[in-house]
Amino acid sequence: MRPPQSNGPVLKHGTREAVYNEEEGTLKMYLRGRPVILHAPTDLAPSYDVSKVTTPPHSRLKLEWVYGYRGRDCRSNLYLLPTGEMLYFVAGVVVLYNVEEQSQRHYLGHTDDVKCLAIHPNKMLVATGQVSGHDSREGRPHVRVWNSVSLATLAVIGLGDFQGSVSSLSFSKSDGGALLVAIDESNDHNISVWDWQKGDNKGAKVTETKCSVDTVVAAEFHPLDRGSIVTCGKSHIAFWSLDNTGALYKRMGVFNNRDKPKYVTCVAFTQTGDVLSGDSNGSIIVWGRGTNTITKIVPKVHEGPIFTLCVLKNGSVVSGGGKDGVIKMTDSDLQTSGHVIQIAPHIGGIRTIAEGRGTQLLVGSTKNCILVGSFELGFNPVVMGHTEELWALAPHPSLSQFLTGAWDSIIQLWDATARSVVWSKDIGEQAQSAAFSPDGLSIVIGCVSGKWLLMDSDSREITAAHTDGAEPIQVVSYSPNGELLAIGSRDNNIYVYQVGDTARRYNRIGRCSGHSSFITHLDWSSDSQFLRSNSGDYEVLFWNAGVCRQVTQPTKMRDVEWATHNCTLSFTSVGIWPESADGTDVNACCVSHSKTLLATADDFSKVKLYSYPAIQPKSLCHIYGGHSSHVTNVAFLNDDTRLISIGGKDTSVLQWKIL
Repeated sequence: MRPPQSNGPVLKHGTREAVYNEEEGTLKMYLRGRPVILHAPTDLAPSYDVSKVTTPPHSRLKLEWVYGYRGRDCRSNLYLLPTGEMLYFVAGVVVLYNVEEQSQRHYLGHTDDVKCLAIHPNKMLVATGQVSGHDSREGRPHVRVWNSVSLATLAVIGLGDFQGSVSSLSFSKSDGGALLVAIDESNDHNISVWDWQKGDNKGAKVTETKCSVDTVVAAEFHPLDRGSIVTCGKSHIAFWSLDNTGALYKRMGVFNNRDKPKYVTCVAFTQTGDVLSGDSNGSIIVWGRGTNTITKIVPKVHEGPIFTLCVLKNGSVVSGGGKDGVIKMTDSDLQTSGHVIQIAPHIGGIRTIAEGRGTQLLVGSTKNCILVGSFELGFNPVVMGHTEELWALAPHPSLSQFLTGAWDSIIQLWDATARSVVWSKDIGEQAQSAAFSPDGLSIVIGCVSGKWLLMDSDSREITAAHTDGAEPIQVVSYSPNGELLAIGSRDNNIYVYQVGDTARRYNRIGRCSGHSSFITHLDWSSDSQFLRSNSGDYEVLFWNAGVCRQVTQPTKMRDVEWATHNCTLSFTSVGIWPESADGTDVNACCVSHSKTLLATADDFSKVKLYSYPAIQPKSLCHIYGGHSSHVTNVAFLNDDTRLISIGGKDTSVLQWKIL
């Protein structure tokens, strides 16, 4: 994560001032003004030239699969396209997923988190809006209109116009979709209307005005009445009219003495043009077409808020409860039809409902899951995801599987070939790191609390729990021979355990103490004798693992063969640091089993692919987007056919095919 910017003296950063000392065979670079000395292996030292440039690898990455969905804080973001694909988003990727064919396509035009989407009346064009990102150049909020068949971008709207993230979008319906309405998350939640086909692929703004100082959660063009828009949110619903001059006029919905809800949470339209609103009281309110007055209230349809209303082709209304997790169907007069279904609590509340094929419904949940099903046959999850910050990633040593763990206390095992969740388990602790034993039979999970758990990978039972310090366990790693386990903590220490013949017989050998900041990365030597470690203040230290003693002469370690290359600071990874890097830029790195590729996860939403070793300060690479802000980890799968990357706050897991 990026530290706050200081206004102190200018510090030397990155590899721009990197200097090679031929006599000692050492390369000196700087991170936040601190010199980092890296020792060249004996065979490379005499001929090393610091000015050479490493070329990018012949191999490339192609995004193959996206795991996850953003339902925790977004609305109306799940649709079925005429192609048979479900349309939704997570992180900076818009996913087009055909469940029957088990295939995905991806729209990758955005530079940061996608926050909302809308479908054109022709059901082929899509508008998606993004957040205001960390990067003032790339992460500016804007809207992209694109073709869902060709994935070609048709217009990029509002670059430099939107004050905050774009949170709601809707195409006009009665005029064939010529206009697009957008709400941004500025203080006044501005509402703007765009003629999106004008202005040289940038759209032309028809009008803009303040919408509400309170939160706005939805904006929808009326399907029948030209120039009519409905917005809703905290303690309000508003009915807007766009006149021929481009001016917007607002009438607030009148609740009179009725129980005014804290939030009007969603809107939909009946086939006769009345407006339906769902609210935080669990009521559905009918507003007469063309008016701002209530014609009917159906109270207590749900316990707690109604997050979504979906009017089906036959006029029936399906509602979803954000708190009670219930999906209900009523007839067009809002009379109960007897169709009620309860979703399992671990799936979360109902965030959005869309009509699928036949009687099928698509359901997005507040815990980032997507379900497909019907009232008759029930609902099954087709997309699972994490809901909180995601840091732990562990590839299986011999199968095309990998494990993820997040601050939501959920551990999930994924199958990269079947592209699905094998199992999911709540461990009751926020997960920070994870590793498989070399034989794949045990899993160790480092937790935020300073605990670490041992799990049997077959039974999924937690077989033992240990505590080392009270700080997060940043990294866990088994030695290649499977006999030792290293635990790197945020308390600056590495704890080393002897692996016993049963899970309960892990005995602590000792503690490696000498770092003056928290442990960030660890590597084992191929012979399981030594450890090397990086810390938060950019130290590179070496340890004799069996006796937990520091090797104080790094020159002795220059020719050690390392089993893994997860330390971001090493001679063979100097090229992953940008010229102006400040040390927090690269969160993780890993090397392929073939020792030909090096991948990194960085703070700028990028996954990068280098040739290994990256021993030149100038090492060229291939760069890939899709995540937002910080990418927390990367790992090659056992056979080097795929790379897995995970996003921190974007909670997504991206699977890349190596071409």
